[in-house]
Amino acid sequence: MAARPTTTKLAGSACRRAYPLSLRRPFSAAAARASSNQTSLNPQETSLSLPPSRWTSELPARIGKCLSFGCNAQQVSQAAAVLRVIATEWKDLLASSEGFLTGGRRGLDAREIAWGEMDTFAHVNNVNYYRYAESARVNWITNFAVHVDPAHRKQWRELMSPISTGLIMRSLKADFKFPMVYPDRISVYHKLRTRPEGEPAAPSSFYLDCVVLSHRHRRVACRLEEDIVIYDYKKAGKTGMPGFMLDMFQETWKLQEQAILQARSRIWELHAAVDRLEGETWNRPDAVEDMGGAKGSK
Repeated sequence: MAARPTTTKLAGSACRRAYPLSLRRPFSAAAARASSNQTSLNPQETSLSLPPSRWTSELPARIGKCLSFGCNAQQVSQAAAVLRVIATEWKDLLASSEGFLTGGRRGLDAREIAWGEMDTFAHVNNVNYYRYAESARVNWITNFAVHVDPAHRKQWRELMSPISTGLIMRSLKADFKFPMVYPDRISVYHKLRTRPEGEPAAPSSFYLDCVVLSHRHRRVACRLEEDIVIYDYKKAGKTGMPGFMLDMFQETWKLQEQAILQARSRIWELHAAVDRLEGETWNRPDAVEDMGGAKGSK
């Protein structure tokens, strides 16, 4: 059994009132699934907009401005709680907010960048991103055999070998966001781009989206688009998606949608918490900056 994550708690009843209950609970894919299975979602909730791409750096900067202006003990506690959530959950929240499943579904987790992966231009050579995606894709597929559908373990593993039914890359495109350098760590995730449909016939290909997250910068370093063909090595031609694979992909699509809702809700809660903190400090109508004088120290 996996270790239970540490819960972020807020001190004082006033803090508990200021923050929604869900903000005080660590985000996890399992919790998202459990909550979604118990809650009826309305159209307004399912249309949550994608948070700003750099919320992992913008929110701490906004909190820093509040602290620099001057905060009382309760406000410092509130700021610390939000920063703790960002520090411990940013990776899962950032990935899940776009539908990438984390936990046992991830492809690569905290993989160290090697110094030798940089080129003469002093950044990670672009070829390496294709290798990261390839390794993560293999793990993403084989994770179905280990964590999701062990009843078809053999068939899932054979997809990554030229034995019977397998997968062949038809197209791979990359969009590089910024030059990543050593030292750094990366986590790589895959997701289905569209919901697989079995009617009128099983599809013979599918599309995956992939993101490479930089731990150092807490943002996406590269996005990749993968077009994959289902290939019958015995017949030497394309074939339809096997039934076990179609069933699991349809279930995975549902989990992706649930993850988006849960993660975006939590991120917007963090934004709301910072908005409140700003409204109580530098952005309130009668705000006066604490310069550390004798009057403020009484």
